[in-house]
Amino acid sequence: MHPNPRQIKLLNRLQGTGSCSLETLANDLDVTVQTVRRDVQRLAEANLLVRFHGGVRLPNSTIENIAYRQRAQLHAAEKERIARAIAREIPNDCSLLINIGTTTEAIARALSGHTGLRIITNNVNVACTLGQQPGCEVILAGGSVRSRDLGIVGEATVEFIRQFRADIALMGISGIEADGTLRDYDFREVKVSQAIMQSAREVWMAADTSKFHRPAMVRLGELSQIGRLFTNARPPDPFPGLLKAAGVDCVIAP
Repeated sequence: MHPNPRQIKLLNRLQGTGSCSLETLANDLDVTVQTVRRDVQRLAEANLLVRFHGGVRLPNSTIENIAYRQRAQLHAAEKERIARAIAREIPNDCSLLINIGTTTEAIARALSGHTGLRIITNNVNVACTLGQQPGCEVILAGGSVRSRDLGIVGEATVEFIRQFRADIALMGISGIEADGTLRDYDFREVKVSQAIMQSAREVWMAADTSKFHRPAMVRLGELSQIGRLFTNARPPDPFPGLLKAAGVDCVIAP
């Protein structure tokens, strides 16, 4: 399924609240309840939300992420803002490690004006974006390519990444829980992301505010392992205190 703009707004609303009544959604979207019901029916059939009497909620699965095409559209404006903020901080003539994710793909697009970059990535989409940019060198990791998002994972990928020591790791993340743990869904992807974090002098994380309080099954690491967190708005409690205690520089994209 490819959600239309109204359905994307509906899903974005649920990302912020977790659940909502049909009447509230109709008011927020300025449409009739009948229109919301039709959208909800289609989105539920695509497993993007769950219906209950009088309302809807997100699936809240800890074992499976939202489909790639839908993730690419959700919070797209926020991801672009975060990407631009990160690109402004990246100097020319440096080396970058970039992991899998729709936010890191937005960062790759935002780096289009940079020169002298050397990029090591396990994300085919990032490689295709930056590989066409004059003056930049892209090194694509070996391993198994996931058909759903063109991410590269596996033990061969981990060993490949460990050969390098880059200036900055640019990381996307699926969820950050209230205990300060960084979470994701795919164990093989997490192993590669851990290797990326360990192979960089600095670790910068990009996460829009929907990622806070979002559960996922596999532990990637802790907030204390990152140096800077780029987001689109003030993180909800208790994250400001956790970030300060961990010594993380929280940058809110303008």
